[in-house]
Amino acid sequence: MARLARPAPGRRRSRRAAVPVAAAAAALCLVLAACGSQLEPETVLGSAGSAGQGAGAVDENGQPLAEGAAPGGSGPGGPGGSGAPGATGDPGSGSAPGAAGAGGGSGDAGGGGGTKGDGENAPTGQVKAGSCTGFKNQTGITADTIVIGNAADVSGPVPGLFEASQDAVRAYVAYFNATTDLCGRKLELKTYDSRSDAGANQTAYTDACDTTFAMIGSMSAFDSGGSSTAQQCGLPDIRSAAVSADRAGCTTCFGAQSTSATEFQNAVPDYVVRNHAGAAKKAAMLYVNAGASSENAKYQAAAMGKQGMSFVYVQGLDVAEFNYAPYVQAMKDKGVEYVQMIGASAQFVRMAQAMKQQGFEPEVFMLDPTAYTKEYVGGGSDVEGTKLFINFTPFEEQAKNKELQLYLSWLNQVKPGAQPSFFGLYSWSAARLFVERSTALGGKLSRATLVADLKGVAKWDANGLHAPQNVGAKRTGDCWRFLELKGGRWVPSGGTAYSCKGTTKVG
Repeated sequence: MARLARPAPGRRRSRRAAVPVAAAAAALCLVLAACGSQLEPETVLGSAGSAGQGAGAVDENGQPLAEGAAPGGSGPGGPGGSGAPGATGDPGSGSAPGAAGAGGGSGDAGGGGGTKGDGENAPTGQVKAGSCTGFKNQTGITADTIVIGNAADVSGPVPGLFEASQDAVRAYVAYFNATTDLCGRKLELKTYDSRSDAGANQTAYTDACDTTFAMIGSMSAFDSGGSSTAQQCGLPDIRSAAVSADRAGCTTCFGAQSTSATEFQNAVPDYVVRNHAGAAKKAAMLYVNAGASSENAKYQAAAMGKQGMSFVYVQGLDVAEFNYAPYVQAMKDKGVEYVQMIGASAQFVRMAQAMKQQGFEPEVFMLDPTAYTKEYVGGGSDVEGTKLFINFTPFEEQAKNKELQLYLSWLNQVKPGAQPSFFGLYSWSAARLFVERSTALGGKLSRATLVADLKGVAKWDANGLHAPQNVGAKRTGDCWRFLELKGGRWVPSGGTAYSCKGTTKVG
């Protein structure tokens, strides 16, 4: 039975120190109610056979790396060194601020050794390629390359928070360059470290406006910083997901995972009412008090209330709070039978432990994809029976999904041992969306035509990698499915098909 480690005597973490870390970790829960999932690489690479098979690491051109060499691309800068963010206001990418990725190269289809896709799983999918006649060089595009950028939280209060998103785009670039080109041009990736900081995000997008054609697969906990900059320069920004209202309102910004803070999927309350009718009338909504979490929790409770549920307890928890006993007692006193929570894995485990310690056994403990982590499963018997709602193909099911196999295989090629994640999966999707729509435009490709084209994208699922997303309309997708933790493993609950029941708007 796992127990969370507590601070050692004399080294108790201060509330001031805890707040920025907790806020960054929970930031994506605030708007998406769906934070990243991470599993051990050997777990996801060892179960599907074809994924991860190959001749070793490759660079972004799909060419084998020399033994011991690092993957290509501009590496994110750490807190110090010549690429240190803050000293000169640069985004902190590698040895030279904003240095371009390796990119380019011959793109020999035989290099790399990663899983190859065909048909809809080919790098350009099955879209009809537009004529290359009239293709013009422009910002980020030369006669040989198309430069795309990616800004992700690599360093900062939670190191590596969204590094998986950057790794995923690097993987897709390698896949593309090893196999094909776009009107004679290879892709080149330029990376930025947004450091869970709106200022760093702003700096990255200021540079990207002048040096890249588009930003692809970015993921930042505080993404408001570069939103107006992207819009003002007309920069296409196809993100893993948008977090802030500013980014969601940016007219050139889109999410491969489409979300709206005031819109919630009906699939969740429908599942609860159908399978746990009694518990649906005695529900509790808990949330970590950080940023917009309070507002979003209340939106969700209101939306679910309109679909037949009754919330008798809606309560916030301070980010530095370690004693959850009073909240558990309050739920017991109110006869709560359904508990839903917005936060991060550590807080979920702590709540599950507190419920177990006080003999409180609600019929349902429901969480979002935030809990799809090794850390949460490590809670042992305390977390057994937890249910999740998700909108993507679980990594445990990769053997049945060719696109998921491609993501995992090429991720392992460009960065052996790298951990895939929920947000990385959507960043891979963003890269595919960019390539497919750019291929369709052909010689008509420009920043403006790409943005206009993206506004018409609906029901995007990246070949079944995830549930259909309303990319152009920027509305929350209504198709979700459910998992249950049994014997330390996530298994389907109610089948593997998505339940698409529409959405409810509130606020």
